[in-house]
Amino acid sequence: MLGLLFMTKKRKTTLEESVALIQQGEDSLRNEIIDSYKPFIAKTVSAVCKRYIHETDDEFSIGLIAFNEAIDKYSPEKGSSLLSFGEVLIKRRVIDYIRKQSRNKTISFEYNSDLQDDDSQSVSFENELSIDEYNRKTEQELRRDEIMHFQKLLTKYELSFNDLLENSPKHADARKNAIMAAKLLVEKKELREILLTKKRLPIKQLEELVDVSRKTLERNRKYIIAMALIFTSDYVYLKDYIKGVLET
Repeated sequence: MLGLLFMTKKRKTTLEESVALIQQGEDSLRNEIIDSYKPFIAKTVSAVCKRYIHETDDEFSIGLIAFNEAIDKYSPEKGSSLLSFGEVLIKRRVIDYIRKQSRNKTISFEYNSDLQDDDSQSVSFENELSIDEYNRKTEQELRRDEIMHFQKLLTKYELSFNDLLENSPKHADARKNAIMAAKLLVEKKELREILLTKKRLPIKQLEELVDVSRKTLERNRKYIIAMALIFTSDYVYLKDYIKGVLET
């Protein structure tokens, strides 16, 4: 019997469990994980740059740093896997790098007596437009990726975008109250844990923190859950939406 116990295979450690060990001080695992996921990093960076990325490229180094940052900042409470979180962070850091490079980039022309000032300005203007177009397209892709990630997260709570459209508060003040309720929920650790672990809104406890009725909380339950999930995640564009609602 004991022999059978000793022969039992040890359960394979998941990526998220390895990251938890690193965050607790087992830093020897860090290089091993980063090295194993270099293909993932390169693929993610390539998706932003629209070209094959070599490990010698500056953009790959940015991705590497971002993945290392993801290891340090990852929290399973946010409802996503490390790779999903890492992908968002890598894309964001690479785009920031590209933007910075495009702002610092200067266009030099060899002197040519046949090149008129208007021609020079035209080339410069066209280059500026191409950079703006690139930035616009990459932002669109990041926005789409963020929405798709959020959509997958909602399914864990048996919610969909259609639910949000149908159950969003109709009036601006009601939306603001729901968002503030979501914010208070996230700020209270015990309530946040109920939401993230039990996948339900702790209405009774939340009712004690807000100035709206239990009936209102129940009516806006789906919307409050969605806003709370945005608050607990690294969604840049969706957080801009919340900011816009609060400022109106």
